[in-house]
Amino acid sequence: MRITDTVKHLLIINVIMFVGTMAIGNGELFYKWFALYFPKNELFQPWQVITHMFMHGGFAHILFNMFALWMFGTAVEQQLGSKKFLFIYISAGLGAVLFQLGYYYFNYLPLHADLIGSGLTSDQIIQMLSSNKAISGISQAQFNDLQQLFPIYNASMVGASGCIMGILAAFGMMNPEAKLMLIFLPIPIKAKYFIPGIIILDIISALTGQSFFSPSNTAYMAHVGGALTGFFIMWYWRKTQFNKNRWN
Repeated sequence: MRITDTVKHLLIINVIMFVGTMAIGNGELFYKWFALYFPKNELFQPWQVITHMFMHGGFAHILFNMFALWMFGTAVEQQLGSKKFLFIYISAGLGAVLFQLGYYYFNYLPLHADLIGSGLTSDQIIQMLSSNKAISGISQAQFNDLQQLFPIYNASMVGASGCIMGILAAFGMMNPEAKLMLIFLPIPIKAKYFIPGIIILDIISALTGQSFFSPSNTAYMAHVGGALTGFFIMWYWRKTQFNKNRWN
Protein backbone atom coordinates (compact mmCIF):
# COMPACT_ATOMS: atom_id res chain seq x y z
CA MET A 1 0.00 0.00 0.00
CA ARG A 2 1.47 3.34 -1.08
CA ILE A 3 1.79 5.70 1.87
CA THR A 4 -0.13 8.97 1.55
CA ASP A 5 1.42 12.40 2.06
CA THR A 6 -0.25 13.43 5.32
CA VAL A 7 0.35 10.05 6.92
CA LYS A 8 4.00 10.24 5.84
CA HIS A 9 4.44 13.68 7.42
CA LEU A 10 2.76 12.55 10.65
CA LEU A 11 5.07 9.55 10.80
CA ILE A 12 8.11 11.80 10.36
CA ILE A 13 6.97 14.22 13.11
CA ASN A 14 6.32 11.36 15.54
CA VAL A 15 9.73 9.81 14.86
CA ILE A 16 11.51 13.17 15.26
CA MET A 17 9.77 13.75 18.60
CA PHE A 18 10.64 10.23 19.73
CA VAL A 19 14.32 10.65 18.81
CA GLY A 20 14.34 14.02 20.58
CA THR A 21 12.87 12.46 23.71
CA MET A 22 15.51 9.74 23.74
CA ALA A 23 18.46 11.99 22.82
CA ILE A 24 17.87 15.20 24.78
CA GLY A 25 17.89 15.51 28.55
CA ASN A 26 18.15 11.78 29.35
CA GLY A 27 14.61 11.16 28.19
CA GLU A 28 13.15 13.58 30.75
CA LEU A 29 13.43 17.08 29.29
CA PHE A 30 11.26 16.51 26.21
CA TYR A 31 8.80 14.53 28.29
CA LYS A 32 8.34 17.35 30.83
CA TRP A 33 7.91 19.90 28.05
CA PHE A 34 5.60 18.03 25.72
CA ALA A 35 3.74 15.25 27.57
CA LEU A 36 0.25 16.18 28.78
CA TYR A 37 0.06 16.62 32.55
CA PHE A 38 -3.02 16.95 34.72
CA PRO A 39 -3.96 20.67 34.61
CA LYS A 40 -3.59 21.08 38.39
CA ASN A 41 0.02 19.90 38.16
CA GLU A 42 2.69 22.62 37.99
CA LEU A 43 4.22 20.87 34.97
CA PHE A 44 1.07 21.42 32.87
CA GLN A 45 1.39 23.81 29.92
CA PRO A 46 -1.35 24.64 27.36
CA TRP A 47 0.68 23.48 24.35
CA GLN A 48 0.82 19.96 25.80
CA VAL A 49 -2.78 19.45 24.64
CA ILE A 50 -1.35 19.20 21.11
CA THR A 51 2.27 18.12 21.60
CA HIS A 52 1.46 14.98 23.61
CA MET A 53 -0.13 13.50 20.46
CA PHE A 54 3.35 13.26 18.92
CA MET A 55 5.11 11.82 21.97
CA HIS A 56 5.59 8.15 22.88
CA GLY A 57 6.73 6.30 25.96
CA GLY A 58 8.92 3.65 24.37
CA PHE A 59 9.91 1.84 21.19
CA ALA A 60 7.04 -0.66 21.31
CA HIS A 61 4.57 2.17 21.89
CA ILE A 62 5.62 4.20 18.86
CA LEU A 63 6.08 1.10 16.68
CA PHE A 64 2.54 -0.13 17.29
CA ASN A 65 0.97 3.32 16.85
CA MET A 66 2.89 4.15 13.69
CA PHE A 67 2.04 0.76 12.18
CA ALA A 68 -1.65 1.45 12.87
CA LEU A 69 -1.33 4.97 11.46
CA TRP A 70 0.20 3.62 8.26
CA MET A 71 -2.30 0.79 7.91
CA PHE A 72 -5.56 2.63 8.62
CA GLY A 73 -4.51 6.23 8.07
CA THR A 74 -3.39 5.60 4.51
CA ALA A 75 -6.72 3.99 3.63
CA VAL A 76 -8.74 6.78 5.27
CA GLU A 77 -6.70 9.56 3.64
CA GLN A 78 -7.10 7.90 0.24
CA GLN A 79 -10.88 7.84 0.71
CA LEU A 80 -11.40 11.24 2.37
CA GLY A 81 -8.50 13.36 1.16
CA SER A 82 -5.77 14.98 3.23
CA LYS A 83 -7.78 17.87 4.73
CA LYS A 84 -10.62 15.75 6.11
CA PHE A 85 -8.21 13.06 7.24
CA LEU A 86 -6.13 15.58 9.21
CA PHE A 87 -9.29 17.16 10.63
CA ILE A 88 -10.41 13.80 12.02
CA TYR A 89 -6.90 12.98 13.27
CA ILE A 90 -6.44 16.19 15.29
CA SER A 91 -10.09 16.32 16.42
CA ALA A 92 -9.87 12.75 17.69
CA GLY A 93 -6.72 13.67 19.63
CA LEU A 94 -8.57 16.59 21.24
CA GLY A 95 -11.56 14.37 21.96
CA ALA A 96 -9.22 11.93 23.65
CA VAL A 97 -7.90 14.73 25.88
CA LEU A 98 -11.43 15.85 26.74
CA PHE A 99 -12.55 12.36 27.75
CA GLN A 100 -9.43 11.47 29.72
CA LEU A 101 -9.19 14.75 31.62
CA GLY A 102 -12.94 14.71 32.19
CA TYR A 103 -12.60 11.24 33.69
CA TYR A 104 -9.73 12.43 35.89
CA TYR A 105 -11.70 15.45 37.12
CA PHE A 106 -14.76 13.28 37.77
CA ASN A 107 -12.64 11.34 40.26
CA TYR A 108 -10.50 14.25 41.48
CA LEU A 109 -13.06 16.91 42.37
CA PRO A 110 -15.15 15.00 44.96
CA LEU A 111 -12.02 13.87 46.82
CA HIS A 112 -10.56 17.37 46.70
CA ALA A 113 -13.84 18.79 48.06
CA ASP A 114 -13.78 16.25 50.90
CA LEU A 115 -10.26 17.30 51.84
CA ILE A 116 -11.19 21.00 51.77
CA GLY A 117 -14.22 20.21 53.91
CA SER A 118 -11.99 18.38 56.39
CA GLY A 119 -9.96 21.53 57.02
CA LEU A 120 -7.05 21.31 54.58
CA THR A 121 -6.29 24.20 52.24
CA SER A 122 -5.75 23.88 48.49
CA ASP A 123 -2.10 24.86 48.93
CA GLN A 124 -1.58 22.11 51.52
CA ILE A 125 -3.20 19.53 49.25
CA ILE A 126 -1.06 20.53 46.25
CA GLN A 127 2.06 20.56 48.41
CA MET A 128 1.48 16.99 49.57
CA LEU A 129 0.50 15.72 46.12
CA SER A 130 3.54 17.26 44.44
CA SER A 131 6.05 16.16 47.09
CA ASN A 132 4.46 12.82 48.03
CA LYS A 133 4.97 13.78 51.67
CA ALA A 134 2.14 14.15 54.16
CA ILE A 135 2.14 17.11 56.54
CA SER A 136 1.92 16.37 60.23
CA GLY A 137 -1.46 16.03 61.89
CA ILE A 138 -3.55 14.70 59.01
CA SER A 139 -6.12 12.01 59.74
CA GLN A 140 -6.28 8.52 58.26
CA ALA A 141 -9.32 9.54 56.19
CA GLN A 142 -7.43 12.52 54.77
CA PHE A 143 -4.43 10.32 54.01
CA ASN A 144 -6.66 7.81 52.17
CA ASP A 145 -8.15 10.58 50.01
CA LEU A 146 -4.67 11.90 49.23
CA GLN A 147 -3.56 8.43 48.18
CA GLN A 148 -6.39 8.31 45.66
CA LEU A 149 -5.63 11.80 44.37
CA PHE A 150 -1.89 11.24 44.00
CA PRO A 151 -1.94 9.16 40.75
CA ILE A 152 -4.41 11.59 39.16
CA TYR A 153 -2.46 14.72 40.07
CA ASN A 154 0.80 13.18 38.83
CA ALA A 155 -0.67 11.54 35.73
CA SER A 156 0.83 12.28 32.32
CA MET A 157 -0.34 11.24 28.88
CA VAL A 158 1.60 10.67 25.65
CA GLY A 159 0.87 8.95 22.38
CA ALA A 160 -1.09 9.11 19.14
CA SER A 161 -3.52 6.41 20.27
CA GLY A 162 -6.49 8.78 20.64
CA CYS A 163 -5.90 10.14 17.13
CA ILE A 164 -5.54 6.65 15.70
CA MET A 165 -8.71 5.43 17.43
CA GLY A 166 -10.56 8.22 15.63
CA ILE A 167 -9.04 7.15 12.33
CA LEU A 168 -9.92 3.53 13.10
CA ALA A 169 -13.54 4.53 13.73
CA ALA A 170 -13.60 6.43 10.43
CA PHE A 171 -12.13 3.41 8.64
CA GLY A 172 -14.79 1.15 10.16
CA MET A 173 -17.65 3.41 9.09
CA MET A 174 -16.39 3.54 5.52
CA ASN A 175 -15.41 -0.13 5.37
CA PRO A 176 -17.80 -1.96 7.76
CA GLU A 177 -17.27 -5.34 6.09
CA ALA A 178 -13.46 -5.17 6.19
CA LYS A 179 -12.00 -7.94 8.36
CA LEU A 180 -9.55 -6.94 11.10
CA MET A 181 -7.49 -8.92 13.58
CA LEU A 182 -5.69 -8.26 16.85
CA ILE A 183 -2.06 -9.34 17.03
CA PHE A 184 -2.85 -11.36 20.16
CA LEU A 185 -6.12 -12.72 18.76
CA PRO A 186 -5.56 -13.68 15.11
CA ILE A 187 -9.24 -14.20 14.30
CA PRO A 188 -10.71 -12.08 11.47
CA ILE A 189 -13.61 -9.92 12.71
CA LYS A 190 -15.62 -7.47 10.60
CA ALA A 191 -14.83 -3.83 11.34
CA LYS A 192 -18.45 -3.07 12.27
CA TYR A 193 -18.08 -5.51 15.19
CA PHE A 194 -14.35 -5.19 15.87
CA ILE A 195 -14.24 -1.44 16.54
CA PRO A 196 -17.24 -1.25 18.92
CA GLY A 197 -15.76 -4.26 20.71
CA ILE A 198 -12.44 -2.47 21.24
CA ILE A 199 -14.27 0.60 22.60
CA ILE A 200 -16.29 -1.54 25.04
CA LEU A 201 -13.11 -3.25 26.29
CA ASP A 202 -11.48 0.17 26.84
CA ILE A 203 -14.48 1.35 28.88
CA ILE A 204 -14.39 -1.82 30.99
CA SER A 205 -10.63 -1.38 31.51
CA ALA A 206 -11.07 2.26 32.58
CA LEU A 207 -13.80 1.42 35.10
CA THR A 208 -12.32 -1.79 36.52
CA GLY A 209 -8.57 -1.41 36.04
CA GLN A 210 -8.56 -4.75 34.21
CA SER A 211 -6.27 -4.58 31.18
CA PHE A 212 -7.06 -6.83 28.20
CA PHE A 213 -4.61 -6.03 25.40
CA SER A 214 -2.90 -2.81 26.54
CA PRO A 215 -0.41 -2.00 29.31
CA SER A 216 -1.99 -1.21 32.67
CA ASN A 217 -0.95 2.46 32.45
CA THR A 218 -2.94 3.02 29.24
CA ALA A 219 -5.26 6.07 29.16
CA TYR A 220 -8.32 4.01 28.27
CA MET A 221 -10.80 6.88 28.28
CA ALA A 222 -8.57 8.69 25.78
CA HIS A 223 -9.07 5.74 23.42
CA VAL A 224 -12.83 5.98 23.93
CA GLY A 225 -12.83 9.75 23.38
CA GLY A 226 -10.79 9.47 20.19
CA ALA A 227 -12.97 6.74 18.75
CA LEU A 228 -16.25 8.50 19.56
CA THR A 229 -14.96 11.77 18.10
CA GLY A 230 -14.04 10.03 14.86
CA PHE A 231 -17.41 8.28 14.81
CA PHE A 232 -19.46 11.43 15.31
CA ILE A 233 -17.51 13.39 12.71
CA MET A 234 -18.10 10.64 10.16
CA TRP A 235 -21.74 10.33 11.21
CA TYR A 236 -22.23 14.06 10.64
CA TRP A 237 -20.55 13.98 7.25
CA ARG A 238 -22.61 10.99 6.20
CA LYS A 239 -25.83 12.60 7.46
CA THR A 240 -25.11 15.74 5.43
CA GLN A 241 -23.76 13.88 2.40
CA PHE A 242 -25.85 15.96 0.00
CA ASN A 243 -24.26 19.26 0.95
CA LYS A 244 -20.70 20.66 1.00
CA ASN A 245 -19.73 18.31 3.87
CA ARG A 246 -20.24 15.20 1.72
CA TRP A 247 -17.72 12.49 2.62
CA ASN A 248 -18.45 9.74 0.08
